Amino acid sequence: MEVFKIYSKKSFGIITVSGLLISACMNAGLYFGINWLMLNIPQYTGKEILVKNIELVSSNFYLWVVPVVTGGILLCGLVLWLILRSSMSKTFNEIVTKKGEMSFRGKAKKDFVDQKIEQDRKRRLFLHSLSVLQRDGRLLDFFDEDLSLYEDEQIGAAVRSIQEDCKKTIRKYVDPKPVIEREEGEMVSIEPGFDIDSIKLVGNVAGEPPFEGVLKHRGWKAGKKEIPKLSEIQDSTIIIPAEVEIQ
Repeated sequence: MEVFKIYSKKSFGIITVSGLLISACMNAGLYFGINWLMLNIPQYTGKEILVKNIELVSSNFYLWVVPVVTGGILLCGLVLWLILRSSMSKTFNEIVTKKGEMSFRGKAKKDFVDQKIEQDRKRRLFLHSLSVLQRDGRLLDFFDEDLSLYEDEQIGAAVRSIQEDCKKTIRKYVDPKPVIEREEGEMVSIEPGFDIDSIKLVGNVAGEPPFEGVLKHRGWKAGKKEIPKLSEIQDSTIIIPAEVEIQ
């Protein structure tokens, strides 16, 4: 946890500097206090031992007093830092755990929303193709008709018109081309390294290419990759909206 490491270093530095300042103040106070005592304690019987002890401390002030006071305060600061570090470690662990849980929940929710948006987009793209064919060639209207109500001549005339309109639309956006430029029923040779996505082998397929076979269907591939502009309809189930003429 990088944040906890930074916090530990900063808190250690603050406690150390504070301990040094406190020890400096205490040492200065003891120094001036000892000097004051040496000047103000009378030199009479019964006080000689006290005076000698004060003189001994004063003469060894930097050797004894300063290290003891400074070391004691720094030791207390170190203990305080260890206690503080231990208590804050638990707090940081709880924060990191909660943050991780919230991040996981947020990511899971975002992934779910993104997946739903992508599914709706794919559904719209699929239905949009039907929407274009309906708009330009009335294809869905033709499929929805009950052809048993019409004569063959009427159906033929309707189919011709729908076929022409849909053909124009498909050529405009897709312009399909045969995968194999040969007539159906002709013999064709399939060489080694052929594209399995473009050519499907059926029948008695055994061994390795080259193969000889009858072309059953030429296949189709897109000559263009233009995509009609996607409509602004938000409901992915709508293929094409109803039209109402207001009188």
